[in-house]
Amino acid sequence: MTSPPLTQRPAWNALTAHGRAMKACHLRELFGEDPTRGLRFHVEAEGLYFDYSKNLITDETLGLLAQLARESEVEQRRDAMFAGQHLNESENRAVLHVALRMPSYASLVVDGVDVVAEVHRVLERMATFSDQIRSGAWRGHTNRPIRNVVNIGIGGSDLGPVMAYEALRHYAQRDLTFRFVSNVDATDFVEAVRDLDAQETLFIISSKTFGTLETLTNAASARRWLIDQLGDEAAVAKHFVAVSTNAAKVAAFGIDVANMFEFWDWVGGRYSMESAIGLSTMIAIGPALFFEMLAGFYAMDEHFVRTPITENLPMLLGLLAVWNRNFLGFPTVGVMPYDQYLHRLPAYLQQLTMESNGKHVTLSGDRVNYETGPIYWGEPGTNGQHSFYQLIHQGTTVVPVDFIGFVNSLNPLGDHHDILMSNVFAQAQALAFGKTEEELRHEGADERALKHRVMEGNRPSNVILANELSPRLLGLLVALYEHSVFVQGVIWDVDSFDQWGVELGKQLAAGIIPELTATDPVELAHDSSTNALISYYRSLKQNGRNDDDH
Repeated sequence: MTSPPLTQRPAWNALTAHGRAMKACHLRELFGEDPTRGLRFHVEAEGLYFDYSKNLITDETLGLLAQLARESEVEQRRDAMFAGQHLNESENRAVLHVALRMPSYASLVVDGVDVVAEVHRVLERMATFSDQIRSGAWRGHTNRPIRNVVNIGIGGSDLGPVMAYEALRHYAQRDLTFRFVSNVDATDFVEAVRDLDAQETLFIISSKTFGTLETLTNAASARRWLIDQLGDEAAVAKHFVAVSTNAAKVAAFGIDVANMFEFWDWVGGRYSMESAIGLSTMIAIGPALFFEMLAGFYAMDEHFVRTPITENLPMLLGLLAVWNRNFLGFPTVGVMPYDQYLHRLPAYLQQLTMESNGKHVTLSGDRVNYETGPIYWGEPGTNGQHSFYQLIHQGTTVVPVDFIGFVNSLNPLGDHHDILMSNVFAQAQALAFGKTEEELRHEGADERALKHRVMEGNRPSNVILANELSPRLLGLLVALYEHSVFVQGVIWDVDSFDQWGVELGKQLAAGIIPELTATDPVELAHDSSTNALISYYRSLKQNGRNDDDH
């Protein structure tokens, strides 16, 4: 990056001073001074209505944030990503999840290979296989059709598929059952297959290297489960497929490499749900709707590339996140989808955002002297309102919130949906404006409870509205957050596409496993706490479970 360090950029310093001034403002005043505020601070594009008027901002804020984006070369870095340049600098890789949703007529040559052609070659194979499963043409070892699909993966190889399946369950083929196994805790696998018939069960093993410990441990247990039920190792070939790049390990496992679906090292796990990692999604909703989802991703990609900063949905969402994190000091973001189908979206966004921007060094390896990735969390509405919204409204930590809602329900029933959506608008209103002592007295509130009932307001939120949840809309929504994360990462000058923080714990665990399973005494060379924990674990395990524990 050719621009000066972040805290030396003119816009950063101007925003720092501006932020101090804005902390003295209240949203009540801002709305009172400008009756058109709610109309001015919104963007409508690609079927999404984005209302950001309830952020603690002015026109000056937006101008300075746009200036910061330009000084940080966000647009240049965006264009470099779409051109296939190696933006993942610590691993020297291109960042090309955007190629996964480019239409077949497009072309993008990277390192001498047309990656779009490669993507569509795999998509066509996925479509053929999905149609075979959905129609019953694919037969298991005993000539029974597949009725159960179990996706085994972890991280992006699980969170994306399970989120997408749950989000699009309305569109899924209902005579097929889908399960997802990620946790190496045996309970996850045992409960997933407890009521399944091996003769009708397909396992999708999703692992780029086919070497991820958790995934391969679960895959090995799935293999044993299948062979125990069907009595023939040859059954593996008809009941297992792989999403991987390692043909040798896939073949050694017993999976026919003809049933291995490829993806590439320029696809990060948390950006892979529209690649072959989404095979379970395509089987569930069918190839046509899967391609509609890809079209939603692509539409947001095009909007991100072609739209000016202050009218650009991902730019605005990302810049507001930087504003709230760095200049107003808010450490977390709540994502509250008011649609039960999106109940796994917050978990998906946790990985997308925190694995991408939870970094403490810049691209050049220097320690940052500013805050980076905020903590993302959330639950579907209205459940959260009867759980943690108390803290959001009256707690001492301000939590900016993204509310996501739909005009039409996929399951209309009485007045359920109007009640649901009234809460979206009411919660955003309550967070922004709160309720004063004077208002409470005017309403006749009991003086003894007066101070307990005051809500200060001035708590920012965004509201994202769309017509209804569809495959295309899901693509739009996920791409919106992907590019928002990108904008934040460019401004913070971090590598949003590596995840070295995941590795250390895995490396240490690999060394501890034999210490837990050894039958002879072993010398422990860890810190005193870890040594004591391992010793206690071994002593209980070797003595067997105590009957008092049952």
